[in-house]
Amino acid sequence: MKKILIIASTVFFAACNSSGDKAKSDSMSAGADTTASTAAATTAMPAINSPYAVTYSSKFEIGDPKNAETVLNLWKDWDNGNLMNGKNSFADSVQFYFSDGSMMHASRDSVVTMGQKMRDNLTSSVSTIDAVMSVKSTDKNENWALVWGQERVTDKKGKKDSSAIQETWRLNKDGKVDLVYQFRKKLTAPKK
Repeated sequence: MKKILIIASTVFFAACNSSGDKAKSDSMSAGADTTASTAAATTAMPAINSPYAVTYSSKFEIGDPKNAETVLNLWKDWDNGNLMNGKNSFADSVQFYFSDGSMMHASRDSVVTMGQKMRDNLTSSVSTIDAVMSVKSTDKNENWALVWGQERVTDKKGKKDSSAIQETWRLNKDGKVDLVYQFRKKLTAPKK
């Protein structure tokens, strides 16, 4: 699994840095309008020949940046301690699969209320974003936002904790979050 994540990350960053179409990159760097840039960015990725059965999809294209912006704003609401700001970014019903193995399927109001209670146990939360992207599964017609980042929190007792986080957020046709998968790795100080 670790190898798959490393390979996927390498492919992601290589794709972000490839400059195969000089005219496209020149027009983007020259300040081309957003519509033209978005149209150019929605090119489907080449097919993947996987030695494994892919159970969800391997057919993606770059998605609407607004989906990633929605998720980043929800991260910022968490850091600011005010989840009510993002309440309307959630669908009527939301599923969360948390990094500790727990799962929550609840109404938008319940999700925001429970999330706020969790956040209220912290005196501070500071996030940094390592990478973010919006993708669309072309065969499933589903929109996703992928975020890699870090979170540094301090609880009410003054205990500090840091984690690397990877989250996968699905947004419905109305741009509302209806499903979230979270993966977390505790960051520890290097041994001296």
